[in-house]
Amino acid sequence: MAGRIPQQFIDDLINRADIVDVVDSRVALKKRGKEHIACCPFHNEKSPSFTVSQSKQFYHCFGCGAHGTALSFIMEYERLDFVDAIEVLAAEYHIDVPREQGNFTPQQDDKKPLYEILENAAIRFATELKDTPRAIDYLKQRGLSGEIAKDFQMGYAPDSWDFTSGQYSKDQADKAACLKSGLSIEKNPQKHYDRFRDRIMFPIRDRRGRTIGFGGRILDKGEPKYLNSPETPVFHKGEELYGLYEARQSVKELNRIIIVEGYMDVVALAQHGIKYAVATLGTATSSTQISKLFRTVPELIFCYDGDAAGKKAAWRALENSLSILRDGVQARFLFLPDGEDPDTLIRQEGQENFEQRLNKAMPLADFMLQHLSESLDLSSADGCARLSEKAKPLISKISEGVFKDLLIAQLSKTIGLSSASLQQHIPESQTPSKNRTDTRGKNKNITSEKYKVSMTPTRLAIALLLQFPSLAKECEIPEQLSTSEMPGLSLLIQIHKIILQTETSSPSVLLERWRNTDDAAIINKLMQLDIPESKKETQLASLNDAFKNLLHKHRGLRLQELLNKSRTADLSPEEKIELSLLYQS
Repeated sequence: MAGRIPQQFIDDLINRADIVDVVDSRVALKKRGKEHIACCPFHNEKSPSFTVSQSKQFYHCFGCGAHGTALSFIMEYERLDFVDAIEVLAAEYHIDVPREQGNFTPQQDDKKPLYEILENAAIRFATELKDTPRAIDYLKQRGLSGEIAKDFQMGYAPDSWDFTSGQYSKDQADKAACLKSGLSIEKNPQKHYDRFRDRIMFPIRDRRGRTIGFGGRILDKGEPKYLNSPETPVFHKGEELYGLYEARQSVKELNRIIIVEGYMDVVALAQHGIKYAVATLGTATSSTQISKLFRTVPELIFCYDGDAAGKKAAWRALENSLSILRDGVQARFLFLPDGEDPDTLIRQEGQENFEQRLNKAMPLADFMLQHLSESLDLSSADGCARLSEKAKPLISKISEGVFKDLLIAQLSKTIGLSSASLQQHIPESQTPSKNRTDTRGKNKNITSEKYKVSMTPTRLAIALLLQFPSLAKECEIPEQLSTSEMPGLSLLIQIHKIILQTETSSPSVLLERWRNTDDAAIINKLMQLDIPESKKETQLASLNDAFKNLLHKHRGLRLQELLNKSRTADLSPEEKIELSLLYQS
């Protein structure tokens, strides 16, 4: 087995790499001020919203939200895993990747056993399907071929309490991983049993094709009809989509994606030539899922039943789409005839007729105004005013741009009020606009609200160290803070320590050190903060002020803690001295 890539090599490689060179060799960049811009390679757009900062060694797209380091860009752009991306980046700088030999401790990957157990289960379920005539007959009755079942790696979980869990009953680590992956349920510490029994199995894959969970349909009668894997370290229902990996593999150039409600709908549509459908996993379509899809295609079609439940689900999807909509993308809605779903309808009318329905799907603006107008009399001034009041908070969620202007124009035509008059009553967009500037022309403050992260002294200190690592050598974190339990302080101390240890000047080294950790999300947000460039003395003063604020807060909390304790117990001599000093400080 090849040894682990030394962390020091990874740090040195990231330090050496220039993100502008890495991106520009794949996507043509144009210089604009201190940054470089391009049309985003991760979603379709006409106006560039993708920026690359040479000083931060960081890219960010204001349209789809994609962001990261040079290494992240290679992983996303070329669809590589971390190790392969390291190899590619090293090759570009003509460096051989070293491997640690002999006795070494590989970096622990807590998720690897889960991926392995889930993949093994998917293989065993697929094998079991081939040997179960009853399950095969069921799929044939649903009009599915063996080829499409193979494409989606469909399987069968037999009616057994230990088909999966029994494999791992003797090894405690495997037994724990089986439980943690959601494949088994714990009755008591000694007894585990299978979650999925007598069900057609649909493996759910992430963007890299790894099995992360399952959906299971009961073969005959029973409840629940569909059963999903629970939330696990590798599976989050509100973020993943069934069929997205298969769609990206099947269609070379995806231009649109259909969102349906069921696994069988996705498979049936693919069976009949429509291989660009995905399904949510038993939940409403979330903003995270919609954002992920718009990073893949410019058009989404939400496909629902035409009944009240379908309309309700469609409306939730519309609400979750508004803050993500931007020029260059569109969302539309297709409502099916009563009693039909994509599975039954595609079998009745075939690919061509179904795609004609898709082409006539209702634009989001039409659906929104139609839905809001229900029960309103638009021939009256009162009805028009009520429609306007209902629509304004929804429109305010949409980013500034042509789409928002056209929607306002459509509403103004409906209610008989000029666009200019209507615009005055609509609040400013609640989502960040890539062209937003400080109307006062000063921009002296850090625009943390732009990225929906509240600013605290801790976060300010972390942001300053992330974006200007050289400050770490010229500041000291007060020793008293090392024992504080205030949120974020341990991360601040770790970042300061890593900068001094690695002597790095590249923010990217720090981002990569925290890749796939619980703190990765906040670190990426803080890296995106717009901290105006200023003299180093000013930056250092801001950092020391943040430390002083933290120290003051820590002393206040510690003082209150000692006072509370003194009311119920005697303080130790050391605590009495500390209390006296705190009073004097």
